[in-house]
Amino acid sequence: EILSITGKPGLFKLISKANNMLIVESMVDKKRIPVYSKDKVVSLGDIAIFTETTEVPLSKVLESVLAKEGGVVCSVDAKADNQVLRTFMAEVLPEYDKDRVYPSDIRKIINWYNILINNDIKVYAQPELQAE
Repeated sequence: EILSITGKPGLFKLISKANNMLIVESMVDKKRIPVYSKDKVVSLGDIAIFTETTEVPLSKVLESVLAKEGGVVCSVDAKADNQVLRTFMAEVLPEYDKDRVYPSDIRKIINWYNILINNDIKVYAQPELQAE
């Protein structure tokens, strides 16, 4: 389970669960920290990006970035000019909602993609449950 924690940069891997907290490991520096029930924790699988008509799961957007970048670190710097970020997003997800997806959101997508690539994680979609 890969998590984003509000107020903490980067992504985290769930290590274990306790009564009122989670133990997570930073995917950037590998440090383990406790996360308490008061912290806002979101699984990457629960995040979606707004489009003009619907929402697209973050996993599909990350897969599109992976295809565009050829499986290597993103060619666009997350600190790039807002117009550069919007152009990049239009290439990755042409129908994204330009009014509701902010440059800060695009920066997060680029940063998260780079963290995942640096951790050799290249499969973003949740596996479908197999019927027996």
